[in-house]
Amino acid sequence: MRRTKGFRNAIKSKERQAREAIFHAGVHAFHDRRKKKREMRKLWQIKISAASREKGISYSKLIDKLKKAGIALDRKILSQLAEKHPQIFAKIVSAD
Repeated sequence: MRRTKGFRNAIKSKERQAREAIFHAGVHAFHDRRKKKREMRKLWQIKISAASREKGISYSKLIDKLKKAGIALDRKILSQLAEKHPQIFAKIVSAD
């Protein structure tokens, strides 16, 4: 019953409904943690794509060149560089 504090109607006070609500809340929480990871990766790809197009190269060609050059930066770091440090990102793009 402690975990249903703040829920609406009978869900917060009736044991059977509270148990069901907690079960479903856990399922949704698990699913949404996975969904958050997917959405963040999409956002990183969009940021990298936009920054790389400003430098005259497409996202897929940039990632391919980075892999062939042996530059092991993940998409999260690349998107942060593209957003907050465009000079460094430009050097990475031109270093291919």
